[in-house]
Formats: sequence, C-alpha cells, structure tokens
Amino acid sequence: MLVPVQERLRLDIEKWITQYGNDRSSLIPMLQEVQKKYSRISEYAMQVIADQLSIHPVEVHGVVSFYSYLKEAHKGRFEVRLCRTIACDMAGRDRIAQQLRNELGINFGETTPDGRFSLEWANCLGMCDQGPALLVNEQVFTRVTPESIHDILARFRREMDINVFQQAEEH
Repeated sequence: MLVPVQERLRLDIEKWITQYGNDRSSLIPMLQEVQKKYSRISEYAMQVIADQLSIHPVEVHGVVSFYSYLKEAHKGRFEVRLCRTIACDMAGRDRIAQQLRNELGINFGETTPDGRFSLEWANCLGMCDQGPALLVNEQVFTRVTPESIHDILARFRREMDINVFQQAEEH
C-alpha cells in the first residue's frame, strides 16, 4: 500500500525529532533533512516542524526564506552550483557554465523538466586554489573541465535511477 506523501513526510519529521531533539536548535538540521529527501520544504512540512518544536510556523518560514540553500519551491533532486568567483572565472568557469547549459538544456536559475537537476550559481565554494569548482548537493568537484561535466552528471543520473528502482521495490 502506498503511503501518501504528507503522511510519509510527517513520519519522517517524527523520526528526525528523535534523532535531533525537539528544541529550537533542531530546526535547521530538520529543514535540511526535509529538503534533502523531498527537494523542497512545503508549507505542510513547516507546519509539522513548528508543531513538533513548539514554535510558531512564521519562525520556521523565516528561517527557510532567509537561507538560500533552503527552498520552498520545487528544485531538482540534484542542485548543481557553479562557483562564480574571480578565481574560478580565471580558471575557465565560463566554459564549464556553457557545458552545463548544453548538458542539462537549462539556464542558471532553472530546473530540468524531469525535476532531476537545478542549475545555480554559488558566490564562493571555498576552493579558489582548485577551480573551477562545482557543488552537486553536498559533494564538491574541483578542477572541473568541460569534458568532465558529462561524467559528473551521468553519475547523479545513475544514482537517481537506482533510487527510483529501490523505491519501486519497496512498494
């Protein structure tokens, strides 16, 4: 039997409460977990988290809207961020950006129609000595070349396909 998304989300939040605790300091780790698993933080998720932490939903929304890495809107399962510092620019960032646009068929600030990838700029990844640098979710790639983009994206496409297959087997 398939569990509705909201019920599954509520159960996940309850699980994360036991993991992180039910005080205010658990808010950001829980929001990160929701984002990681569900690719966004819905109004429903914010309400459930607020209820579980005994805080006002406006406080939860304030945190979500403040941090750029937390998103209410749908984004891709894999968020690809390319560093746009001067160091990465000098190391060939523009060629990487063009290759990402070509491979994904989208521009920066967009998500692929299949919902797999979102393409964003990052102001700094802290890897200036190893640029151009790319971040896919929490994984950093350094000294990226246009030729390596295909392999990097293929790796995450395979990961997505494996996850979809495993979820289908569970149900």
